[in-house]
Amino acid sequence: MPVEFLTSEQIRQYGRFAGDPSPAQLGKYFFLNNKDRNEVRTHRGAHNRLGYALQLCTVRFLGTFLSDPLAVPRPVVHHLARQLEIDDASCLSRYVERRNTPLEHAQEIRQRHGYRDFGEQPEHWRLVRWLYRRAWLTAERPIVLFDLATARLVERRILLPGATTLARLVAMVRDRAAGRLWRMLAEIPNPGQRQRLWTLLASQEQGPTSLLDELRQPAVYVSAPGMMDALHRLSRFRDLGLTAVNLSQVPPTRLQALARFAAAARSQTIAQMQPSRRTAMLLAFAYVYEVEAQDDAIDLLHQLIATSLRRAERKGEAGRLETIGDLDAAALRLRDAVRIVLDSSYADDAVRAAIFGLIARPQLEQDVATVGKLSRAEEESRYYEHLLNGYTQVRRFLPALLRTIRFEGSTAGQPVLRALSFLQEAEGKDWPAEKAPREVITKAWEKLVYSSATHPDKKFYTLCTLERLQDGLYRRDIHLPRSERWGDPMAKLLQGSAWESVRAAVCSTLNRQPTPEGEIQTLERQLEQAYRRAAASIENGSDARIERVKNRDRLCVTPLDKLQEPDSLVLLRERVNALIPQVDLPDALLEIHGLTGLADEFTHISDTQAEVENLSLSVCAVLLAQACNTTFEPVVQNDVPALTSPG
Repeated sequence: MPVEFLTSEQIRQYGRFAGDPSPAQLGKYFFLNNKDRNEVRTHRGAHNRLGYALQLCTVRFLGTFLSDPLAVPRPVVHHLARQLEIDDASCLSRYVERRNTPLEHAQEIRQRHGYRDFGEQPEHWRLVRWLYRRAWLTAERPIVLFDLATARLVERRILLPGATTLARLVAMVRDRAAGRLWRMLAEIPNPGQRQRLWTLLASQEQGPTSLLDELRQPAVYVSAPGMMDALHRLSRFRDLGLTAVNLSQVPPTRLQALARFAAAARSQTIAQMQPSRRTAMLLAFAYVYEVEAQDDAIDLLHQLIATSLRRAERKGEAGRLETIGDLDAAALRLRDAVRIVLDSSYADDAVRAAIFGLIARPQLEQDVATVGKLSRAEEESRYYEHLLNGYTQVRRFLPALLRTIRFEGSTAGQPVLRALSFLQEAEGKDWPAEKAPREVITKAWEKLVYSSATHPDKKFYTLCTLERLQDGLYRRDIHLPRSERWGDPMAKLLQGSAWESVRAAVCSTLNRQPTPEGEIQTLERQLEQAYRRAAASIENGSDARIERVKNRDRLCVTPLDKLQEPDSLVLLRERVNALIPQVDLPDALLEIHGLTGLADEFTHISDTQAEVENLSLSVCAVLLAQACNTTFEPVVQNDVPALTSPG
């Protein structure tokens, strides 16, 4: 790779002071302890002591000696002069009068503090190995590796080389790691798979785009045709025959970075690469994006089911609003009839005649039927019957979905998996209703699934299974093999011998028993004790009790009584409030900016290098106005240029 990844500004600041050190940096790198002071005092003259201390702290901070030892910020000089009790820091100019003095001091510091040259072994070999390991396992950019290597050299007291030398080393190591990755990936597919991968770059008959260009684009329309497009895209990935390829030896981050590059690069660019790199790039793309295509299809399925449920809810609510007038009229007539029943002035044998005299019997029978038809029980809050309008859409993609995607699951998800398997086997055949697994049907769906026969209705059974599938995926009772977003949550846990080898240590660390039986017995005892305490509390008529609400038993807890605050607590609060300074929000924000420089991290929208006078003050004003949810008027001051109105 090219080594020119450093900008001119980065090269200029490398191994140099980029500005005044912060107070924290002054305290960490430019503090002279007793050992340092004793070392400095061995030199004669205030200028030599100050210059020696300056070089000692500079190499700690920068990792290198400056060619001009006096090219340091003035705050650093004054900070060291105060520690050495040197009143006149200007004496430092005499430090370079004798040319060899800074060189001799630098050599002395190297010997006393163990600083080594960049090329000394074995540290140089260790640095190369460390860089190679990071380059192989991660997809970090070269500038990141450069900065990390610089920090490592400073930490290990290895004098920094030139910027170009270190940049070339980083580039060389990354090239070696990339070459190894390309060769490893290129050797994995067999000749047939390799040939199919190269066909991704061939132009399609219907246009100049390649198959690679088409596979990059996921389905975006939440509809049955969009779902079919998503499943067709997944099938085209599967046709490459790479599902069973074992890439466990390849670092996942490198594989994903390679796949992202292939997804963004032009097909012509990939076609012009050397064969090993081209094969590696296409293999990474096909392997990673096959998983992505499967997850995209499931995401789209979730959106389709959710959209169908919302549409059914809306239609049900609309239909209910249309019939609310009939329901109200029937309910009012029934109310009048019940009033006669409850009126004790009517004899029992005269009640029926009185009711029919007020309301005709056919009308009353019709009202009873109307209330029974239009009213809904509490458990019937969802309008499942309106989902039938979307069954036709479901039929367009369901066979392809069951044929293309393989679902797996835990014990809790097995009923749904059996129902899906049944639907797949029943495809294209007469509906074998008597063989349909019944445990997938919930209470909410039961009335609809068995609405017209003793055997499950095909349409409602299918819709019920799809909703249960969605619920199982969200609960992770159902998962997909080789999936990033819908995979098995247990897959990344230690299994088999790997878990048995560390079971005792992990359980000891977590203060748990190594066998599940012991933990279950402990939980059983805790549950039994808690149950008995709760039962005794209810029997004793304490603050917890069972009440009957809407034909259901519910646990009710009496609110706690308010505890009066003691006088000592009131007095303490008053004294604490008196100690808190009364600071306006603008002052507090400006003080935080002065301590952290947070507003300096904002750059001009037109150019990151553009400079705006007193930008930090404007940024703080905007942040304050936005945080308080006000307009800019409270912070506008026309006499301050940085606080003038943006309008």
